[in-house]
Amino acid sequence: MPKASPAYTAFNAGEWSPLLEGRQDLSKYFSALRRMRNFFPKVQGPAVRRPGTRFVEEVKDSASVVRLLPFEFNVEQAYIIEAGDQYFRFYRNNGRIENPGTVPVEIASPYTAAELPQLRFIQSADVLYLFHPAHMPRKLSRSSNIDWSVEPVDPKDGPYMLGNTTATTLTPSATTGTATITASAVTGINDGAGFEASEDVGRLIRLKHGGQWGWVEITGVTSTTVVTAEVKGALNGTTATADWRLGVWSERTGYPSVGTFFEDRLALGGAPLFPQRLDLSRTGDFENFAPTETDGTVVSDNGLAFTLNADNVNVIRWLQDDEKALMVGTVGGEWPLRASNLNEALDAENPPQAKRSTVFGSADVAPIKAGNAILFLQRAARKLMEQAFSFEADGFRAADMTELAEHITAGGIVEMAYQREPDSVVWVVRADGTLLGMTYRREQDVVGWHGHVLGGRSDAGGAQARVESVAVIPSPDGTRDDLWLVVRRYVDGAVKRYIEFLERPLPDDGDQVDAFYVDAGLTGTSGVPKTMYSGLQHLEGETVQILADGAAHPDRIVTGGQIVLDRPAAKVHIGLPYDSLSEIQTLNLEAGSADGTAQGKTKRITHCTMRFHRSRGVKAGPDTGHLDPLPELMFRDPSTPMGQPDPLFTGDSRIPWPSGYDREARITLVPVGPFPCTLIGVYPQVLTQDR
Repeated sequence: MPKASPAYTAFNAGEWSPLLEGRQDLSKYFSALRRMRNFFPKVQGPAVRRPGTRFVEEVKDSASVVRLLPFEFNVEQAYIIEAGDQYFRFYRNNGRIENPGTVPVEIASPYTAAELPQLRFIQSADVLYLFHPAHMPRKLSRSSNIDWSVEPVDPKDGPYMLGNTTATTLTPSATTGTATITASAVTGINDGAGFEASEDVGRLIRLKHGGQWGWVEITGVTSTTVVTAEVKGALNGTTATADWRLGVWSERTGYPSVGTFFEDRLALGGAPLFPQRLDLSRTGDFENFAPTETDGTVVSDNGLAFTLNADNVNVIRWLQDDEKALMVGTVGGEWPLRASNLNEALDAENPPQAKRSTVFGSADVAPIKAGNAILFLQRAARKLMEQAFSFEADGFRAADMTELAEHITAGGIVEMAYQREPDSVVWVVRADGTLLGMTYRREQDVVGWHGHVLGGRSDAGGAQARVESVAVIPSPDGTRDDLWLVVRRYVDGAVKRYIEFLERPLPDDGDQVDAFYVDAGLTGTSGVPKTMYSGLQHLEGETVQILADGAAHPDRIVTGGQIVLDRPAAKVHIGLPYDSLSEIQTLNLEAGSADGTAQGKTKRITHCTMRFHRSRGVKAGPDTGHLDPLPELMFRDPSTPMGQPDPLFTGDSRIPWPSGYDREARITLVPVGPFPCTLIGVYPQVLTQDR
C-alpha cells in the first residue's frame, strides 16, 4: 500500500469543468479546483476569500432595472452613474452625490429601462459619449460634482449616404438662416417614400451649388417633397441642384449603436439600416464627419466612411481600438480595420481596408481591453474569447478563455467589467444573476474562473440575491479598483435594488478589526464602546452576521433598523452572511500508486497539512457528501488574553483526516464567520491500494 504526499501549491487555474475531471495528464490539474465559490485565485497561486459588499444606497425606483456606468476623468475624479428609467444619478467617494439637504443630484436622460441593456459609451476627458440605435448619440458632460448635463451630439457636417444618382433635384429658398427645401420628386428620397414627418426631423442634407457644398438640418416636414431646415453650413445658391446627399442618421435609418476612438478619430457603427457601415470623424474633431472640404477637395483629415464587404449581413456589435488596427466585432466574425498602407494613419489617400480575421461572431455585449488583448463574447454569450495579434501568424487570433470551465457561463453572460488593481480580474454577470470572475494574467499563463454567490434573497421564494449590473472605477484613495454592483434583494417583504461595492481584502498590514466579510454591510464606529447600532433599515427583518472589535458576535435580526449587541464594541461590521455559500474543493486526488495512477483506486488520507495566511474561521475535511458538518480548525493561540479576539493565523495547520477509504479523496474547505481566509497550500498524506 504505497504512501504518498502530493503538494497542492497553487489554485490559480480556478474552477474547472466537470468534463476535465479525468485529465490528470494536464499540468494545470494540480492547480485547478472542482469548486471555487466566493474565493478567487491570486496570480501568485493562493485562494483568497472574497471580501463582502458594502451597501451604498437603494436605487431611485427598486421596481425598475438600472445599469451602472463608469465615468473616470482621472484617478482622483472617478464616478459611478446610476442609469435608470430616463434619469441619471451620480456617486463618488463611496457615496451618492447630493445637493444641500440630502437631495440626490439627478438629471433627465432619454433612455428607458428597456433600452438600458443596449446603451454603450466611450469617454473623452469630461465627456461621456452615449450610443443607442434608437437615439441620436448623446454626450454626458461634467462641469462639477453637482453640475452634469446630457445633450444630443450636433454633427457639424455628416456623415452622409451616397450622393443622389436620380433626376430628383432639391431647391433651397435661402442660403443662410431658415430655408425651405423643395424636392422635384420623391424618387431617391427614403426609397421613394419622400420625406417623412415622424422620421426625418433632425436629419442632415448636403447640397452643392457652383462647386461649393453647404448643409442643412431638417427642422420640420411639410409634405413628402417639402421640408423646412436650419442652414448649418452656408449654401452657395438657391437654384435646383441634383447634387445632394441625405444624412445617414435619422429616426428612419436609426443611429450608431457602438463607438470608440481610433487614431484621434471618433469611430461609430451599427446603425440599424446600415448595420455594416462605419463612420470615422475628422481627425481631432469628434463631431465633424465632413467627407470633403466645402469646395469638394479631399484632405487627409476628412471624415471617412467604410462598409464591411461580407457575404451576409454582419451587424456590428462592438468597436475597440488596438495598436495594430481598429477591431470590429460583428455577428459573423471579427475584422481588423486599418490603413491600406500599414505604416501610415487612416486618411482619404490611405483609405481603410478590412479583412475578416476570425469567424467566431460576437454577442451584443461591450468587450474589454485587457493588456494587449481584447476580450469579447462569442455570439451565444457563453464563450469569452481573447483576441490578440499573433506575430507568428502575422494576424489576429482568438482563443477561448472558457475552454477549461465551459460549465461556468451556463445561461449566458450579459455584462462585463475589468478590475486592474490589485488583481487582474474580469468580472462578468451571468443571466441568472450570478457574479463570475476570471483572474487573468496572460503573461503568467494565469486564467482562473471563480463563481460568487451573494448573501441574502432576491424574492419571496428564497432565491439567492442577484447581481444585475457591474462597473469598475478607481477607489477614492487610488490604491486599487473598486467593483460596483446593482444587487436585487428581497428585504422586509419587498424587492429592493441596492447599489453596493466590493470591499478590499484585508491587507497584510490591516488591523483585524477592519476585516469586512459580510454582504450589503455597513460599519458602525463609536468613540466609546456601545451595544446598540442603528441605520440598518436596508436590512430590516434580516438575520445579520457581525464582527465586533475583530471578534465574531452571535447573529442578530434587524428590528426597527437596529441591533443590540451582547457586549459593547467600538467598531462593528454588520451585514448578510455568505460563509455557508462559500467553498473550495479540490479535484479527485492524484498521488500515483505502485502501478501507475491513483484514479479509481481505494485510498485514504491519513492527515492533511493546510498552509494559511492571516486566516480565521475555517472548516476542512472530505467532500461534504461524506461528512457533514465538517470539523472546524482550531487556530486559537493559548497566549491570547481572555476577552480578546483570537489573532489571525499564519502558518501550517495539521489535520487528522476525519474519514476512511474512498475512491475520490477530495479535500474541502469552507469558511466560518465574518473572517478573512487565504489558503496558500494543501499537503495531504495518502495511502493508495493497488487494486
